[in-house]
Amino acid sequence: MSFPKGFYWGGATAANQLEGGWQEGGKGISCPDICTGGTATKSKRITPVLEEGTFYPSHDAIDHYHRFKEDIALFAEMGFKMYRFSIAWTRIFPNGDEEKPNEAGLKFYEELIDECLKYGIEPLITISHYEVPFNLTKKWNSWVDRRMIDCYLNFCRAIFTRYKGKVKYWLTFNEINNTLNVINMFGDGTTDEDYKKRLTHLHYQFVASAKAVKLGHEIDSENKIGCMLAGAITYPHTCDPKDILLNQQTMEENFWYCGDVQCFGAYPPFAKRIWREHNITDLDITEEDLKVLKEGTVDMFTYSYYMTNNVTTHETEDTVQGNFAAGIRNPYLTYSDWGWALDPLGLQYSLEMIYDRYRIPLMVVENGLGAYDTVKEDGFIHDDYRIDYYRPHIKAMSAACDNGVDLIAYTTWGCIDLVSAGTGEMRKRYGFIYVDKHDDGTGTMARSKKDSFYWYKKVIESNGTNLD
Repeated sequence: MSFPKGFYWGGATAANQLEGGWQEGGKGISCPDICTGGTATKSKRITPVLEEGTFYPSHDAIDHYHRFKEDIALFAEMGFKMYRFSIAWTRIFPNGDEEKPNEAGLKFYEELIDECLKYGIEPLITISHYEVPFNLTKKWNSWVDRRMIDCYLNFCRAIFTRYKGKVKYWLTFNEINNTLNVINMFGDGTTDEDYKKRLTHLHYQFVASAKAVKLGHEIDSENKIGCMLAGAITYPHTCDPKDILLNQQTMEENFWYCGDVQCFGAYPPFAKRIWREHNITDLDITEEDLKVLKEGTVDMFTYSYYMTNNVTTHETEDTVQGNFAAGIRNPYLTYSDWGWALDPLGLQYSLEMIYDRYRIPLMVVENGLGAYDTVKEDGFIHDDYRIDYYRPHIKAMSAACDNGVDLIAYTTWGCIDLVSAGTGEMRKRYGFIYVDKHDDGTGTMARSKKDSFYWYKKVIESNGTNLD
């Protein structure tokens, strides 16, 4: 089994989960900046007015804003070929609707990009990674308003222009399908009007993504621009035909709906079923929109893969949840401390299924294990469990490549410890690099290498053949 020559090995992060410096360099307030910390059993809170004495994890995060040179040097030591990160919208346009960008924000990311290039690391930039300016949420309720499209394109124009010749790989929206996934998994009591708002939100993002693809190609013909979906991969819980059909329709709504529009440039036939089931007859979809979608199909398909879920039409109380998803426990799999199914074979299955459908280059841009890490008396973190997680997932990707899948990159999630998007915790650690920062905000921020750091370095050096 082998990976293609020139395969991009690396890691992935998001601005709101690691940068900190939330008010530095002219940065405005983004929605994550008003989210409190939480736990696996206690939800984060959104506080439009900051509460005195309340801890907001994104404000400092792991201080990557001041330490990015140190962090990128560590990525380079591991041998990274690609680093996926996001640009905080509010660093470039503090309120989201300004005409001209904030120079300090543009300069910060230019320095970060240059630091990557110094080590031969290819930047992969997520344009919007749960980073909506709070001002636009207050004004227009975010993406349920069509005016968001122009603000987003203004943002895209600024960064495509500034980083032309330095960045060629871009992702338009992080886990775009979570707009539906979250409401489908946890939306008890959801009304048809709620669904209409979600589907309107998605449509405007589809249009924005398509326009961004076209704009990015016009500014630089070398640009490769992809979609990014959460790997909402499900299995039927039984061989009951009702479960088989339910799984097909679940995958259509939670995964293929977003993938088809962005890859094929048109709504799939099953969209009519989804709209009908929610009594939606008047989505704001214009003829011009449909033309835009057709002209702005993505160059590559990227997704996150952590787990799979089961679905069933039968009564059962044995349920689990993780990564914004809930489902039926799979008796053939084991589960992490946060209820995530450990299913490496599901990664091979999803890669082959996605590539068979779209036939464009694929990237796995998030994959990893959130776990409790303990600093031992010798000062080291011996995280064999993380290595044991990655090893079969890498083997699964290699098998998919052998079976004809055009997989070009793999960026592990949270290559350095950062704030959890789901819970706001630090104790849920993903990184190869330990950061001395804790759930209460204390810690020195010092970086140290876990055992997995040295293991991943060997993996990259061998292009995925040395997994011992």
